[in-house]
Amino acid sequence: MSRSDLRRAEGDVSATIRVLVVDDHEIVRSGLRAFLMAIPDLEMVGEARNGLEALKLCGTLHPDVVLMDIMMPSMDGAAATRSIRKLHPGVQVLALTSYKEDDLVKQALEAGAIGYLLKDVGVAELATAIRNAHAGKPTLAPEAAQALITATLRPPKPTYDLTGRERDVLAAMVKGLSNAEIAEQLVISESTVKFHVSNILGKLDAGSRTEAVSLALQQGLVES
Repeated sequence: MSRSDLRRAEGDVSATIRVLVVDDHEIVRSGLRAFLMAIPDLEMVGEARNGLEALKLCGTLHPDVVLMDIMMPSMDGAAATRSIRKLHPGVQVLALTSYKEDDLVKQALEAGAIGYLLKDVGVAELATAIRNAHAGKPTLAPEAAQALITATLRPPKPTYDLTGRERDVLAAMVKGLSNAEIAEQLVISESTVKFHVSNILGKLDAGSRTEAVSLALQQGLVES
């Protein structure tokens, strides 16, 4: 139970929702500070410039709702949201960002954010979203909802049924290593490397090492 919930349980119907603002831009934090000061049932209890600061402040300030930017240095919004929800499950996180890319929306929601709003949101809508978040109700900007639908409907990336060792060999191929160099790096025989390379080419339906490497990078099968 959050502190404002406890105050309500004790009969304090005027209890405010405690809000922590997390954004790496001072002008954004300043604007949100002014906004929260103007809403009677909302209280800004602190502000952070990145996810790491937010995580520390959640342990000392005990906010009810965190307004979380997504793209920040040190620790981004998705990583911070995941940590906050794990360590402080009673704290709700509401993403407030300028970005509406499918992957960012999906990452934030999968990390545990209860909502996703864009920074051009209206004052009344933001206040309502904060209240909804505190009540455990999600809020999504129309653009975020569409991005989530798009990401959900997107077909999964093919895996080509590569084994772990084949992925190791493919990663070495991407680095431009020869069979001998791959054998030395993975501590296997060169003939074993040739066997794996042959399997990789077959599974990727690639006619050459160059084609296999190109496909691997395009499909994100290995880290470049």
